[in-house]
Amino acid sequence: MSRTTTALVAPELNGKFELREVYLDAMQEDEVLVEIQASGLCHTDLSCAVGILPCRPNAVLGHEGGGVVVQTGSAVSHVQAGDKVLLSFTHCEKCAACTSGHPAYCHTFNDRNFGGARPDGSSAMLTKPGGEPVYSTFFGQSSFARHTLVHRSSVVKVPAETDLALYAPLGCGMQTGAGAVLNSLNVKEGSTVAVFGVGSVGMAAVMAAAKIRKARIVIAVDLQQSRLDLAKELGATHGVLGNAKDVVQQIRDICQSNGCDYAVDATGVPVVIKTMIDSLGTLGRASTVGAPGPGHTVAVDVMEHLTYGKEYVGCCEGDSLPKEFVPYLIEMHQKGLFPLDKFIKYYDFKDYEKAIEDSKSGSAIKAVLKW
Repeated sequence: MSRTTTALVAPELNGKFELREVYLDAMQEDEVLVEIQASGLCHTDLSCAVGILPCRPNAVLGHEGGGVVVQTGSAVSHVQAGDKVLLSFTHCEKCAACTSGHPAYCHTFNDRNFGGARPDGSSAMLTKPGGEPVYSTFFGQSSFARHTLVHRSSVVKVPAETDLALYAPLGCGMQTGAGAVLNSLNVKEGSTVAVFGVGSVGMAAVMAAAKIRKARIVIAVDLQQSRLDLAKELGATHGVLGNAKDVVQQIRDICQSNGCDYAVDATGVPVVIKTMIDSLGTLGRASTVGAPGPGHTVAVDVMEHLTYGKEYVGCCEGDSLPKEFVPYLIEMHQKGLFPLDKFIKYYDFKDYEKAIEDSKSGSAIKAVLKW
């Protein structure tokens, strides 16, 4: 096949994209050539495209891909040509975190997922044969391309009947929200949970808490009433407007306690994170999955944290092992316990501007681009 393909490129870090032709480098032994059928549009992509998160101009982003294997490198054994695959983050497969089942905390996670190049420094995409390198291998995949070279650690084989467009968002956003509840916090049945920010990641947390872990109370907190209403359809028992002055007191009143047992922040906004921590009850555990970019801090009342035994933990990619967790979430959806289809909206790749606009305005909770 031709090594020239079409990709959605961010020429500058100003939030704008263009469909352009790029050239694929020769495949390395640990890579898989994938024909992309669909890719979720994630807040991380948009944050990178404006420089909030690490990126460089002339970038091919995209990290929630779904497609079909065209060819595999000699060091790839778990998939073959013709297999359907979903794509997730990349990891080294060798460090202590990777070998203990926590690849989201790979010791080289940031370099591998945000570095814009392969681990050896070469570029998987070029502007033309022998041309300039393109910022690529984003999360091991750069799935905003019709064809792309993917590191083997990003590739999850799925059954032939899998709806790749529907399940593409499992590669990052959905597994992050669900994993925060199921893995990082390990929410218990019958407990109380508050989720701050119910975009797609927060909705995943709501569904995981309410339907999979069967929490007794699940409180959605958001600025948009329409999102609170949808969160209730997906399992939340209560909705609280995030701009209310008494959010913490409302949560305490709903839980009939000094706070909730667990909380998830999907906004990455420091003032919201502070409110989340304040809303925790005795021995409460909270986690942030929203990424604000480097340098942001949150003040913690040390004495309150100490005397109430509160915990606040980070959560990257839901502390998930994609080759196991992605198929698990597919199974949960098929059982009616993870109805992500309720808030996914599909767009043709050429309509990317509309997808971005709808994502920013909130009219699309989860946009998926399809070739």
